[in-house]
Amino acid sequence: MILVWLIVLLLAAGPVAWLLDRRGSQWPRWIALGALAIDLVLALILWTEREAHVSISNQGMWLADLSAPWIPRFGITFHLALDGLSLLLVLLTIFLGVTAVVASWTEIRERAGFFYFNLLWVLAGVLGVFLAMDLFLFFVFWEMMLVPMYFLISVWGHEHRVYAAVKFFLFTQAGSLLMLIAILGLMFIHAQQTGVVTFDYQQLLGTTMDQTVALWLMLGFFAAFAVKLPAVPFHAWLPDAHTEAPTGGSVILAGLLLKTGAYGLIRFAVPLFPDAAQAFAPVAMALGVIGILYGAVLAFAQTDLKRLVAYSSVSHLGFVLLGIFSWNAIALEGAVMQMIAHGITTGALFILVGALQERLGTRDVRRMGGLWATVPRFGAVTLVFAIASLGLPGSGNFIGEFLVLLGSYRVNVFVTVLAALGLVAAVIYSLALIQRTFHGSANESWTAPDLSTRHLVTLGAMIAVQVWLGLYPQPVLDAAGQALQNLHGFGEVVAVVSKG
Repeated sequence: MILVWLIVLLLAAGPVAWLLDRRGSQWPRWIALGALAIDLVLALILWTEREAHVSISNQGMWLADLSAPWIPRFGITFHLALDGLSLLLVLLTIFLGVTAVVASWTEIRERAGFFYFNLLWVLAGVLGVFLAMDLFLFFVFWEMMLVPMYFLISVWGHEHRVYAAVKFFLFTQAGSLLMLIAILGLMFIHAQQTGVVTFDYQQLLGTTMDQTVALWLMLGFFAAFAVKLPAVPFHAWLPDAHTEAPTGGSVILAGLLLKTGAYGLIRFAVPLFPDAAQAFAPVAMALGVIGILYGAVLAFAQTDLKRLVAYSSVSHLGFVLLGIFSWNAIALEGAVMQMIAHGITTGALFILVGALQERLGTRDVRRMGGLWATVPRFGAVTLVFAIASLGLPGSGNFIGEFLVLLGSYRVNVFVTVLAALGLVAAVIYSLALIQRTFHGSANESWTAPDLSTRHLVTLGAMIAVQVWLGLYPQPVLDAAGQALQNLHGFGEVVAVVSKG
């Protein structure tokens, strides 16, 4: 039942936060923070009991599993399950949810109740995506993330918020429609072969079908997940959405919603269609490398700090796409590590940019310069996350990107060499961010307060997690590795790509 409570607590706390807004804007904040704190305790209990769950469930692939009939006539079940991969992403979701609430503490002053309602429901949808093992239920949670995120951008965003929110909605909805068609197609094919109508993930694994049909169905899943990741050329919504979203929305968007796309590829797109994934792997790996280099070049060219961080996400998540379709143990563990480390690093950078904008009233680096003397704590903390973002040894990003490159090297040397150039580009745009913002001569005279204790505690926790990932990644790699080994079709893609 703990899996249900993780989601239900956030769904219940959302309306309560909205209703109690009448009694004061402080109520929604504390309700959201309290609900997430309880969820964090529950998730940590699952983490501490992971070894016990493994010993109890040694005949299956799940650490926790809950299944109940929902719509039996159409073979739809309420099926939630948790393995090491899901557990890592659940912990990331709750942790970044707490940081998003803290980052929004003073920024959101109007309609705070409705804001935290949407924030909690987005997080509940994300948790559902990471836990759902019925494809219909997965699609429900996938869509559940969309509308609250639309409101977070369109209501509390910046100057062009409505345009950015509509663009986000249209891109993600188009991908979702293609995935729904693919889900229904897979269900009908399985029903024709077995006479059983079901959306259950484990029953649909291994469904045999014509290679062309499998490729088209896999592309339906890939389109939805590539939009969320985002992979070039499906990324066009991302810079606008990040730029216009409030700080808490940007943290959730970059740290979590993008990871649902990567998770979908790992959990569904490749295991459900391993043969089609084998055929498509060279194209997907090429898209990953294009994203790495394209995102890095555009990040360097930005003058808006939020757009710079947004394009850096396109580059960093190109490594995730490359690692997934390399499909060997090293590359996949690197992809998972990169997902987690990127969520922490990019979430922190968006918190810092939002706090800086709150104090200066601008995100334009051309108006900054020389800020270190004015806000030294800002500069020091930003430097920590900037060098983590560029993949300095000792950070989780380094572990993730190194493992991805090591795994992809076994598959395609040329692609790996091109991807490695992204590491060089990351150094350039990350250090340029620090130089243009905090060093040099001041372009304008700024007087602003430095980071508050609230921000220092939050960012300090994020630094601790990032350093832990970089210096002692083994617990994360163990949790992910065991789950990845259980994936259907594991090890098949790399063999075909290597022969190609």
